Amino acid sequence: MNLTTTNQREEEILRTLFQAGGSCRVSYLANELGVSLETIRRNVRNLEKRNIVRKVHGGVHLVEDVLEPTLQSRLDKKVDAKEKLAKAVAEIISDGDSVFLDIGSTTAYVARALREHKDLFVVTNSVFVANELASRNNNRVYMAGGELRPHDGGAFGVEAQDLVRRLNVRFAVLSAGAVNAELGFMLHDLQEANLARIAIGNAQVRVMVADGEKLGKRGPVTLDSSEKIDVFFTDIRPSSEIQNMLAEHEIDLVVAD
Repeated sequence: MNLTTTNQREEEILRTLFQAGGSCRVSYLANELGVSLETIRRNVRNLEKRNIVRKVHGGVHLVEDVLEPTLQSRLDKKVDAKEKLAKAVAEIISDGDSVFLDIGSTTAYVARALREHKDLFVVTNSVFVANELASRNNNRVYMAGGELRPHDGGAFGVEAQDLVRRLNVRFAVLSAGAVNAELGFMLHDLQEANLARIAIGNAQVRVMVADGEKLGKRGPVTLDSSEKIDVFFTDIRPSSEIQNMLAEHEIDLVVAD
């Protein structure tokens, strides 16, 4: 799980940009990473060619369509589509099943759709998911530890990774930030990608969900094709190019309607 090129310096630049709120000066990146201005400029040019960043007047900006808004703002968008997707995903999960749910807004709707299920074993790094499913119907909910991010209530870092690594589940349900015919499933954040990789490795059935608005878009972080997803749920039929990508990686497509 990495960027579209396996360049550690580019990962560091993107991480610093996210931490800086999406934009900063080239000199700031050089100082933060302890490298020369030319090193930063060279890597920024590569990122700009892939439409991940934009360089303006000595500054660097993440392009708008790779920035991740707050969870609440995402919960309020495409509500009908997300509810439809969540219902379809919840139908493949039975009472007593074990499931990992990530911090995505569509995954949050899946948690709501699971509120009538019983005896679930839930692993999550999302405060929202934990709140939806804890203390209900004899569920057991394991919340990943670590500092909570203010914009989405997600826990990341070593503590979160350690918990997800130790608990094997039947289903891992993950939200894609973008779905691209060339690059596959994409996320908006390196920390999310690192945790998703562990969840994928510890689940029997790996489920990716994304509403139609994400189809054909790009994000800054892509899942390696070797990271096996079993089923992709969406609400509209993807382009033939995306369907070919799914078929190539033997990923089942479910269009919820």
